[in-house]
Amino acid sequence: MLRGGWRGLGAALAAGAVLGAALRAGPAQLRAFFLHTEHERREPKTVPQADMKVEILPALTDNYMYLLIDEETKEAAIVDPVNPQKVLDAVKKHGVRLTTVLTTHHHWDHAGGNEKLVKMESGLHVYGGDNRVGALTQKVSHLTALQVGSLNVKCLSTPCHTSGHICYYVTKPNSSEPPAVFTGDTLFVAGCGKFFEGTPEEMYKALIEILGSLDPRTRVYCGHEYTINNLKFARHVEPNNANIQEKLAWAKARYDSGEPTIPSTIAEEFTYNPFMRVREKTVQQHAGETDPVRTMGAIRKEKDNFRVPRD
Repeated sequence: MLRGGWRGLGAALAAGAVLGAALRAGPAQLRAFFLHTEHERREPKTVPQADMKVEILPALTDNYMYLLIDEETKEAAIVDPVNPQKVLDAVKKHGVRLTTVLTTHHHWDHAGGNEKLVKMESGLHVYGGDNRVGALTQKVSHLTALQVGSLNVKCLSTPCHTSGHICYYVTKPNSSEPPAVFTGDTLFVAGCGKFFEGTPEEMYKALIEILGSLDPRTRVYCGHEYTINNLKFARHVEPNNANIQEKLAWAKARYDSGEPTIPSTIAEEFTYNPFMRVREKTVQQHAGETDPVRTMGAIRKEKDNFRVPRD
């Protein structure tokens, strides 16, 4: 008899079903099935402001979902809800009304929970810039304007990682507080996403011309906890950059204490993110280029094959 009787059998069958789904979905979900426990078990963290509140929700191996709350109306949006139950637990904890799903791109670890969430919570508006986004109710494009309660959300088209990638820039009218931008897999703390469906020209425009032109105080909420490894590559590119050394020491201590290294700010990224610093001579000299776009392509190719040191 199976250990635990019928209850044990039920648990085994349920686990088998989840594993089967992971196998069918491909390597990313299979990896998450086996490895996500440490990150997923990390506690949600709240970044409070008087006008907007952001709840950072760890998911899978290294993903982040974000519950965006308008403090005035208690209306909320969720960014990339790959773990719907964790989302609804956070909604209940904060006593808010979830109305909106903001999807940065169609990859499974960002959009894979959409269908389940809309079944669990009816009436949600699901936004994204790509028809491949699950449960999409409205396709958006560059500068499409949305509302979450009294918060203004501006859609920023940043194709490269995927052709339909959207970042969401959130402001509150007449507020003195910093805006927020949810960057998915376009901009990470000290890094950027792989160029799966785009070019160095597109990532240059996304990082420098679009995201780089936002209010420097804007808080950057990215899709993954990649900060330490990104900073180790940044250190490789600019070994004499003190900002990188300081941020890396901070990120290691932060992560070791169970805290997220999110958010950064747009202003900070220009001091230590090599992909935001492609106009700097030190980064161009490392790449052996004098053109920022060619520098972008060169260091992305190098990063794709970079062996991260263990220090």
